[in-house]
Amino acid sequence: MKTLHKSNFYCWSAFDKDRNIDFHSYVWVTEQGSIVFDPLPLTEHDKQHLLSLGKVSHILISNSDHVRNAQALADETGAQIWGPEAEKGSFPIECSHWLSAGKNLLPGLDVYSLDGSKTDGELAFVLEGDTLITGDLVRAHAGGKLCMLPDPKLQDKTKALASVKMLASIHGIKAVLVGDGWPVFREGERVLAELSASLP
Repeated sequence: MKTLHKSNFYCWSAFDKDRNIDFHSYVWVTEQGSIVFDPLPLTEHDKQHLLSLGKVSHILISNSDHVRNAQALADETGAQIWGPEAEKGSFPIECSHWLSAGKNLLPGLDVYSLDGSKTDGELAFVLEGDTLITGDLVRAHAGGKLCMLPDPKLQDKTKALASVKMLASIHGIKAVLVGDGWPVFREGERVLAELSASLP
């Protein structure tokens, strides 16, 4: 796994040939345990690295298209799986807890619920007040520049635009760790503002 902008954040990735971008999974190491976001399958090397960081306590899933390898990782580690409450009736795996918008749902974790994306109630996460993790709606197909999920994938463009602008209004974001594409490690608030200003 790769060390990110802080010493307690890690990432592993898989290249998607159809889109020519990387997909990412993130690890946030906390006093309560390691919290994993949208876990892809792990190589043996990455699995050993993850386990060396301590107990995996939680797996947080942004949307049903990012379930990925969550069940297998939970079976191996005993971690709780938390998913988006808006998809509770149709989510493809069992979750021990359902998430909607809220502050400090775990120490240092704020959760935002997004509308209009390709799944209902897609989640975004702000960690330690300065790190934003996104699933599908906000992405980055070119380095240093954020973009939105393409229009044909959106359920409701007006609501999706409002959700992106809501994320851009969060103060203090330094890093934007996207699920799809290039993460932004510095000046995240400015890059989010640039995305918001480019929208209709």
